[in-house]
Amino acid sequence: MNIPQHSPAAERNLPPILKVLQRVLPAQGRALEIASGTGQHVAGFAHGLPGWTWQPSDAQEDAFGSIAYWCTQAGVANVLPPLRLDVLAPWPLVEKFDAIYCANMLHISPWATCAALMRGAAAHLAPGGVLITYGPYLERGVPTSAGNLDFDADLRQRDPAWGIRQLDDVVQQAALAGLALRERVAMPANNLLLTFSFSANPPPAP
Repeated sequence: MNIPQHSPAAERNLPPILKVLQRVLPAQGRALEIASGTGQHVAGFAHGLPGWTWQPSDAQEDAFGSIAYWCTQAGVANVLPPLRLDVLAPWPLVEKFDAIYCANMLHISPWATCAALMRGAAAHLAPGGVLITYGPYLERGVPTSAGNLDFDADLRQRDPAWGIRQLDDVVQQAALAGLALRERVAMPANNLLLTFSFSANPPPAP
């Protein structure tokens, strides 16, 4: 595998995502990125939000070299060494975060990762913290673009456990973990950026 890894999609969607993050996040805090992948997002966010300390993570350790490369290229010092984190396994964290960010994971992983992401975020968000997800979603009553329909069919052909998720189903999993959808932002290329925070009425403890 070549290092660094490069995603043209990550390069394209970084500026509009960063613009929203700069609006919804305070000037400083601690953020955890789930499924950092190539590292292009976390490097760009660290540069555009210099008051934040970023903790990248990925389930695949072979991404770590690429994350380090892009952070070096961006000249940022506010990114911690990446952690191996599989949302379906116990999270190797003890600290709380002011923001948790996850892009383009839910549709290329089994549906169980959605509930795991929501439970993990609820356990590791500081009071007042937010979970931010980005990617394509299906919405009941909203026409789906031809591109997303084709993408969904391709994903399910590659792996029956994959596929673009229904927004209502994702919101329901968040609610079960005590998180509520606060903002839905339409993004380029038929994607959505969603912001979740703690519900005023969290579910009872099991």
